[in-house]
Amino acid sequence: MSNSIMGDFPALSQKINDKRLVYLDSAATTQKPYSVIGAVDDYYKYNNANAHRGAYSLAMKATKAYEDGRTVVKNFIGARSENEIIFTKSATEGFNIIAYSYGMKYINEGDEIVLSIAEHHSNLIPWQQLARLKNASLKYMYLNEDGIISDEEIEHKITSKTKLVSVTQVSNALGTVQPVEKIIKRAHEVGAVVVVDGAQSVPHQRVNVSHLDADFLVFSGHKMLGPMGIGVLYGKEELLNDMPPFLYGGDMIEYVTEQESTFAQLPYKFEGGTQNIGGAVGLAAAVEYLENFGLDRIVSIEKDLIGYAIDKLSQVPHVILYGSRNIDYKSGVLSFNVENVHPHDVATILDSYGVAIRAGHHCAQPLMKYMNVNATCRASVYLYNNKEDIDILAEALGNTRRWLGFGS
Repeated sequence: MSNSIMGDFPALSQKINDKRLVYLDSAATTQKPYSVIGAVDDYYKYNNANAHRGAYSLAMKATKAYEDGRTVVKNFIGARSENEIIFTKSATEGFNIIAYSYGMKYINEGDEIVLSIAEHHSNLIPWQQLARLKNASLKYMYLNEDGIISDEEIEHKITSKTKLVSVTQVSNALGTVQPVEKIIKRAHEVGAVVVVDGAQSVPHQRVNVSHLDADFLVFSGHKMLGPMGIGVLYGKEELLNDMPPFLYGGDMIEYVTEQESTFAQLPYKFEGGTQNIGGAVGLAAAVEYLENFGLDRIVSIEKDLIGYAIDKLSQVPHVILYGSRNIDYKSGVLSFNVENVHPHDVATILDSYGVAIRAGHHCAQPLMKYMNVNATCRASVYLYNNKEDIDILAEALGNTRRWLGFGS
């Protein structure tokens, strides 16, 4: 990676424990380039007002900045209309909106909701709650030895009783790319709607909702160079129109009387309250950075780095790798453990080398149980990483057991 790219990210210039920061936790959150930080800073310096609420010039500038962000996101994911783009605070909020707005209206007793065992808790717990409230059934598609949902599993689990399928496009714990096109096709054959978790895919590859024919897609800004506190719910306009609001209050109404209220048109009926306008501005700047950098280039960098990491870590004694080793099935995540060392201890030791990784169950406890592990270490790369980062990781892992007195 050229120094010019790393130089775009101020956090990467600092030292941790007197070592160069090797940031390998982008699946949790990405670092922010100067352009995004500057866009948010400029908004609060020069354009700060409450969108949709004022007739004065500054308020109109804030409204334009917010709505321009919506247009940028619409174009980025290939949506048909700005009405299909709902700003949320996170992917988690997006799942909850779908579960309680669409699910409470359309899921009935005896219906089946299908997930994969690899889902993040934010794409699992809302469906657990919905199934309990509606007396519906929750079913899981399980993974093969490569961490992939097989064709047979898709055909067997998605049936005529299935009314909703919610599945991650890329596993946050394993980095495996799931066959969402096949899942969507099968679900639509039986009349089910599909929710796609794009939190780990939208930042890393070109995702076009029109080509996918996804009914819903959710993702987070902070995992794609944007600020925290901003997310996106995409939904087909005809579905969103038929869904009741999720949050009630200011800006999502049309008329309010003492006893009755009518609600605003899309997308505003799902955006009650004062929105994160600065977050939308920052997200638009992040999309611009990604577009200029190139999504295909990101795919190439990540596959190269993950392939290199698989080779390097496979040579480190006592390191156990999880998930597929075939980079055709991988995004920018690699999960591993060090034999007889708790993942939290591994992460703490690596921190002394300036290496930042994630350790734990990655908000995917059912997957951990399915894999028969309590937790794993997770290294996740992005466009600002390079092979030197992987070399430092491998060297540090090679010393991990010595810190705890194993000798090797």
